[in-house]
Amino acid sequence: MIIDVHAHASGPDSVYAFNYRLTNSPSRFRGSATPSFSDDSVAACMQDHIQQVKEVGTNIQLISPRPWAFPTSISEEVSVRLMCQVANDVIAQTVQLFPTMFRGIAGLPQTAGVSPANCLEELDRCVKSFGFVGCKINPDVGEGDGQTPPMGDEWWYPLYARMVELDIPGLIHTGGRRNTREPEAGHYPNEETVAAHSILGSRVFKDFPNLKLIVAHGGGYVPYQIGRQRAPRFNAMRRNPDTESFDESLRRLYFDTVLYNQESLELLFKLAGTDRCMFGSDRPATGTAIDPATGHSLDDIRPVIEAIPWLSDADRHAIFEGTATQIYPGLAVGAKA
Repeated sequence: MIIDVHAHASGPDSVYAFNYRLTNSPSRFRGSATPSFSDDSVAACMQDHIQQVKEVGTNIQLISPRPWAFPTSISEEVSVRLMCQVANDVIAQTVQLFPTMFRGIAGLPQTAGVSPANCLEELDRCVKSFGFVGCKINPDVGEGDGQTPPMGDEWWYPLYARMVELDIPGLIHTGGRRNTREPEAGHYPNEETVAAHSILGSRVFKDFPNLKLIVAHGGGYVPYQIGRQRAPRFNAMRRNPDTESFDESLRRLYFDTVLYNQESLELLFKLAGTDRCMFGSDRPATGTAIDPATGHSLDDIRPVIEAIPWLSDADRHAIFEGTATQIYPGLAVGAKA
């Protein structure tokens, strides 16, 4: 079985029309009822998505709201909450329509400068009412405005505590860009790298040993820059022998395989361990482009992983299925069903 832990939902255009009205005229639409969408409209917008998933042999996709599905960088907390609820409702509707192919990952109504405690009600709703198996966390809601502490800060603890209580993982995935002049290719891995390093340099896993966090896009630049992180940790280990190495800390996180390059994937597997890596494709999205050298779409990652000669059968099983069913308890139940 192939389980894709990193993908995003496709929704009707009317979802984005609602968001646009709410963003541009918040006082007018803030009190309006949350819109609903027909099953036919949701099913229609998913047809190309489903075809692309089937083409590459994926059995189950975990789908979350796309980064621009609701702009968490806007200051209207009530508006963000409404847009988040709509996005999660559409995902729940999609899962209900295609229960053998999709599982839900909840978007959170994060607002810059507002405690993550404001996300708990929506997270509970998605997990308890819809059966969602995880959540997606934006590590810097304000996109550099300084209002969101780094993810190693105790500011995040209300969210971490509820995630542990619900036994669900969180996918660390940056939101859309407020500054559109910033290159998208750098925006996502940059923010996810900062988040990962903040967590690894903090007490988060001491205070929440059962917390499960996945760093999107192969961990950003974390594996590539591991040497720079080992150096200060070695110095700390000399001062305090109880300090764990950076390599040990790294293995407290999980990673997806949204890298689109065999050499990068090999480095990730060697440094983090195949038991901490899970198949993810982010398909269909920006990686859905044909590589002229291979004739395959870049986000068709399965054959790239299968071509790595030193991976054992156990390694491949862990990457494609085993680890995901271990850290997503709700997924394991659904997969068996």
